[in-house]
Amino acid sequence: MEFLEVVKNRHSVRVFKNKEIEKEKLDKLLFVANSSPSAGDLQAYQIILVRKSALKIVLTKAAYGQDSITQAPVNLVFCIDPKRSARKYGKRGSELYSIQDATISAAYVHLAAVDLGLGSVIVGAFDEETVSKILNLPGDLRPIIILPIGYPDEKPETTPR
Repeated sequence: MEFLEVVKNRHSVRVFKNKEIEKEKLDKLLFVANSSPSAGDLQAYQIILVRKSALKIVLTKAAYGQDSITQAPVNLVFCIDPKRSARKYGKRGSELYSIQDATISAAYVHLAAVDLGLGSVIVGAFDEETVSKILNLPGDLRPIIILPIGYPDEKPETTPR
């Protein structure tokens, strides 16, 4: 698909079919995540892949009931690593660049999903401390985006811009 077609067809998909994502497609999404630009090429983030139903259920609760997390066969949780960025860029790296790195990567994956016939939605509303505990994250990692991904079972209407 041409890039402008991907952008045109991109929607926030919150309802997914009960269908697993093929390994090849998941590998492509992870390739895109790792290929996205980052400050100083540090990739000051980590991505946690969540497939287990029990984890998805508690993540949904931590995200104030956003059911797309439970419905999606795969969730990618983008976690910033501010210390990695701070080593090169100090305070600005830890407070800004690490967040930019992770959000750029998530946006690339969000668009790549469309190209692969999948859908996703960027979830930013969640209790960060609870998500950190659920995923057993070390103290220096902070979750900032949950990206549910799957085969769309809805076609959201384009909103006027």
